[in-house]
Amino acid sequence: MSVKRFRLSRSFHRPRTITSKSRKCGMYTRTCWMSAPEAELVLKWEREQARLRESVKEEDTEDWQRSPDFSGLERVGGVDLSFIKGDDINACAHLVVLTYPHMKVLYEDCKMVTLNAPYVAGFLGFREVPPLLQALKKLKNIQPNLMPQVLFVDGNGLFHHREFGLACHLGVLSDLPCVGVAKNLLHVEGVVRSEEHQSQINALQKSGDSFPMATASGRVLGKALRSSQSSIKPVYVSVGHRITLDTAVRLTHTCCLYRVPEPIRQKPGDVLDILKQKFLFIQILAAWHCSHQSRLLWMSEADIRSREYLRCRDLASDIK
Repeated sequence: MSVKRFRLSRSFHRPRTITSKSRKCGMYTRTCWMSAPEAELVLKWEREQARLRESVKEEDTEDWQRSPDFSGLERVGGVDLSFIKGDDINACAHLVVLTYPHMKVLYEDCKMVTLNAPYVAGFLGFREVPPLLQALKKLKNIQPNLMPQVLFVDGNGLFHHREFGLACHLGVLSDLPCVGVAKNLLHVEGVVRSEEHQSQINALQKSGDSFPMATASGRVLGKALRSSQSSIKPVYVSVGHRITLDTAVRLTHTCCLYRVPEPIRQKPGDVLDILKQKFLFIQILAAWHCSHQSRLLWMSEADIRSREYLRCRDLASDIK
């Protein structure tokens, strides 16, 4: 069962459907009740998504996008956030820029960040886009010649309940061509993991094969792509900004040495080191506090790690 990433207040206001992921049963849906402030925040975010959605361009805006071999494309970027298990507040934001088509590292950066916005399914952009924009801004300030010509985002773009996923959000605010590549299927308007969907996956015989994912209304919001001959599991590609779906799928395939495209798969070497150090430090302090303060015994492991991380961070700030 996934970690619960939202708080429920005793002051109930309105129901909301939450889609979660379980290792045993895949995707499932449940209904919970949100407090008035939480409901107001969601309504505000819905309005903001609708406003920003109008700026999404589902067209090829660059000359290299119209070239059969993407002539003129030299730099591709990838962004993602990595979390310590049990801690949904602190993350490592990373940006990688690779050469195209050889996929050699030109630039990489990672930084521990604190996410201020709460996690609400379907509104990931409000939580994760700010630190990713900061990473892009840093690159533009110090080495503008290495700015990526297109960004790959580990998540969905138009393939989203309101057609405005993380890749769209980042694309519009950065004004860069963006491609959303998700490793798992998001259930959107009739597109579900069914026998029919599995039969379509089984029909993908070779690397580069794909099939469209059309909603109940008939609108195609993305494509399932068999990105590698060595993996039968597809990735789910959708438009983020300033690119067409066909171009996004074709470009994603050319960036795949394995199942996941290299700009997303390759992470700065410092990421794992940072997360391992933080995780080990938190475990040591959590164990010490559990042995000295019995009042912590009722807390969950996730709560302990999260609280101890904040103490470690404050302590490190004092040392600096």
